[in-house]
Amino acid sequence: MELSKINRVYFVGIGGIGMSALARYFAKRGVVVCGYDKTRTNLTIELEHEGILVTYLDEESAVSICFQKNHDDTLVVYTPAIPKNSKILNHFIANGFSLKKRSEVLGIISEGMFCIAVAGTHGKTTTSSMIAHILTDTGFGCTAFLGGITSNYNSNVLFGKNNVVVVEADEYDRSFLTLHPDVAVVTSMDADHLDIYGDESHLHESFHLFANQLKADGKLFVKDGLPLNGITYSANSNSALVASNIHVENGNFVFDFSDGYTSIKDLNLAMPGKHNVENAVAAVGVALSLGIHPKSIKKAVASFKGVKRRFETLVNTPAHIYIDDYAHHPEELRACFDAVRQLHPDKKLTVIFQPHLFTRTRDFADDFAKVLSTADDIVLLEIYPARELPIEGVNSQMLLGKITAVNKELCGKDLAVELIKRKNPELLLTVGAGDIDTLIEPLKNALNHA
Repeated sequence: MELSKINRVYFVGIGGIGMSALARYFAKRGVVVCGYDKTRTNLTIELEHEGILVTYLDEESAVSICFQKNHDDTLVVYTPAIPKNSKILNHFIANGFSLKKRSEVLGIISEGMFCIAVAGTHGKTTTSSMIAHILTDTGFGCTAFLGGITSNYNSNVLFGKNNVVVVEADEYDRSFLTLHPDVAVVTSMDADHLDIYGDESHLHESFHLFANQLKADGKLFVKDGLPLNGITYSANSNSALVASNIHVENGNFVFDFSDGYTSIKDLNLAMPGKHNVENAVAAVGVALSLGIHPKSIKKAVASFKGVKRRFETLVNTPAHIYIDDYAHHPEELRACFDAVRQLHPDKKLTVIFQPHLFTRTRDFADDFAKVLSTADDIVLLEIYPARELPIEGVNSQMLLGKITAVNKELCGKDLAVELIKRKNPELLLTVGAGDIDTLIEPLKNALNHA
């Protein structure tokens, strides 16, 4: 389907972070946009305020009138998270509508554009957001589809006037194989989504296929140590692109960048942690490859405010510090905990963690337990199932039993705020990719008024 011929788009699962970005993009193009989602959230409310019609009733009768019958100019976009028995999804299937996954639509949009694609089992949202911000702040410009809400723009989509698009390339369900980038970044290839891939070797195979889709004269930036051939980057001196002299100043991470040709001293990054410094090295490398001036890049990096739910400091008072992060894989948790310790080495760390998916909890239970055991006080919520059905014997009680920390407990999400009020922690971290974000405002209010 050609982009110019699409006049109506329906999103089945419009409340997802990637789906909502596409919905905003098509609405900006003047296309009629409607959608369904199971739950009304702050994000879907924002979409409603932007003029997009959203229904929360999974009934054929809830589909707006202009999507009752199939038309050549109509596109239906769905997420794999939607159950196969969804009445709205089956309405579109039964009536012969053109159905596409989000990744396929990104492929349609990016075709014919200069595409910068960021892939990785973690780090891709922050890195793609950094690249999009640098391109926007320096005046180079880009359209961007991001997997998080950027704090600079309070949005997950940016609109550029040029032919450049930045996309977050999702490895889930091999979605990123719809893209043919001019510039690609691979941030990580840790085992994940084993419910899809079966084992790590098949995941790696998928990343190799993605790398092979790079255009003939394209550039591939690869985190040092990954089994891919490309321009390496890291905080290690052996990389082609390297961060050095990393230190903390006033809560920010400061570092020097070098690629063997260009050096940029004292880059100032508001997102803490060595892993975010390395994400920034990749973003700087991409910007330099596009011919953007180093001074402009340095200024843009300093003004990057981060991404909501990516190491977001929500309370910072003499009595309490509260940080929230999207981490939901053992390696992400480890990087997040390291960053917290580097910033606040003398404070007792209290962590609320909501495991995401039964399969991920099962596959990485020992790794999760090892990382979580390094906190001073652990509060575990029940597993957020997302698209999955329960697995016998896989629950938060099982995970709690593997954690060796002395201070650990299970808690219902509805009781978490009261528990934290009683604990009155000096340093609180909430982590997880489910609906733990609904606790953010109540916890923030509780700590601000403690």
